Amino acid sequence: MVKATFLGHACVMVSTDAHSVVIDPFLTGNPKAAAKPEDLKVDAVIVTHGHGDHLGDAIEIANRNNCPIIGVYELVTYCQRKGAKQGHPLHIGGSYNFPFGRVKLVPAWHGSAFVEEDGSIVYTGNPAGVLLFMDGKTVYHAGDTGLFGDMKLIGDRHSIDLAFLPIGGNFTMDIDDAVEATKLLRPKIVVPMHYGTFPVIEADPAEFAQKVQAAVPEVTVKILQPGESVSL
Repeated sequence: MVKATFLGHACVMVSTDAHSVVIDPFLTGNPKAAAKPEDLKVDAVIVTHGHGDHLGDAIEIANRNNCPIIGVYELVTYCQRKGAKQGHPLHIGGSYNFPFGRVKLVPAWHGSAFVEEDGSIVYTGNPAGVLLFMDGKTVYHAGDTGLFGDMKLIGDRHSIDLAFLPIGGNFTMDIDDAVEATKLLRPKIVVPMHYGTFPVIEADPAEFAQKVQAAVPEVTVKILQPGESVSL
């Protein structure tokens, strides 16, 4: 069985009986975080892009668990310069088989840079979405992205059991674009994320659920509060 636990904003932990990985672990400073960095026991940390609300506590969690940070080459290299002891770089379209399962990076339309304390900006490579294959199930985490047509290709190439899609607008897709993304991807279950953490990304997940039900009734919408899970 695969269990995906929403930890707030865009942070998701995916677990089987034997392994766990966390994606985009923005916990410290996240007003809706359902865990602390020291709570997580994981085999890997996957980061979709270098913005602080996604990179978050990745280095601390990876070092505490003696596990790798997985992401695009530039982002992993940046993390290693900042003290990450282990890293596994991939790039868009690339995949790798790990002991816990397979990770494949797919496109996302967004930016990716880290703002240092002195205000300087460090380029951290292309943003990415993540396909995570564990225990016979496929989980898609879109990262931060706008709507793009090749989501259909992702859905055509992979039978997605569970998708996490941003709905908050401003920086990412809004509700209507996320509904269109659901139509293109055709996951069995979709979970909205990246909304409500800050005023600028307020959105109503119930509206998203209603519109998905009307547009693609075969897709189940699960609205998860931070700390809640869905099992596959």
